[in-house]
Amino acid sequence: MKSLEEKTIRSDKIYKGKLLDVRKDEVLLPNEKIGFREWIHHPGAACCIPVLPGNKIILIKQYRYAVREESIEVPAGKLDLNEKPEQCAYRELKEETGYETKKLTFLTSIYPAIGFANEIIWIYLAENLMMDCPNTDNDEFVETLEVDFVDAINMIYKGLIKDSKTIIGLMWLDKYFKKFRM
Repeated sequence: MKSLEEKTIRSDKIYKGKLLDVRKDEVLLPNEKIGFREWIHHPGAACCIPVLPGNKIILIKQYRYAVREESIEVPAGKLDLNEKPEQCAYRELKEETGYETKKLTFLTSIYPAIGFANEIIWIYLAENLMMDCPNTDNDEFVETLEVDFVDAINMIYKGLIKDSKTIIGLMWLDKYFKKFRM
């Protein structure tokens, strides 16, 4: 079977920002022709689905500038330099919800925008939560929501939850953690 790999000939950084950078690469295509690929380099991210007793989960609501609307999501954030995904999930849980946990379970990892970015998001389940206090970043404004798990699934089908990492995380719980069903 022939390889579909595209080999990088040259990579130019078009823009370098605080969060990501944009690149334009010249590539050798599988048919030996030259092509160009524009893509975004991202440090990666982690999220968790915080589960409370009684089939409840914690979601957050925040304004997402890129889509110009409020979004309902699981707690998440980008990895800091040299930070492991699990450490990021612990940190983001505390920062955005005020909850802490000593029990994270890895569920899956995803590429949310595989056509133009190398971002990977690691998704965890957070159980045995203990309340502390939120510690959001100075430019981060979030509202914490305590939602019944079945209601959260229904929010997906009603179009109230549109965020891919949240939808995928909740679907993993729906399939593999039947104990959260009523």
